[in-house]
Amino acid sequence: MRQLGELEAEIMHRLWSWGRPATARDVLTDINTQRPIAYSTVKTVADILYRKGMLRREKEGRAWLYEPTCTRQQYTAALMQEALGSNPDPAGALLSFVERISPGEADALREALRVAKRRRGTP
Repeated sequence: MRQLGELEAEIMHRLWSWGRPATARDVLTDINTQRPIAYSTVKTVADILYRKGMLRREKEGRAWLYEPTCTRQQYTAALMQEALGSNPDPAGALLSFVERISPGEADALREALRVAKRRRGTP
């Protein structure tokens, strides 16, 4: 899974934040509060995200309703897994990562490891 481009990320951010399906027009209206962009551009990028498997869509009248196929957390985890999988020294990469995170993030990581351990049923 590759990292999203700028407009792809803007579209996904809105859909993840809203937690509901939305049309390209809905996304356009929100983006246009910050900067002007053409409807055709938003529609094209939403269709690209659909073809990449990041969005599913359903016809409503004449418009498509778009909805993410994964959560923001799942997407981030897939990027992290890919980065670790392509590194010849994943332990070293993890160590470098842990050395850079804040104490609060370290606490969150420890809690996530505890939860994952419980879900796997390992002691």
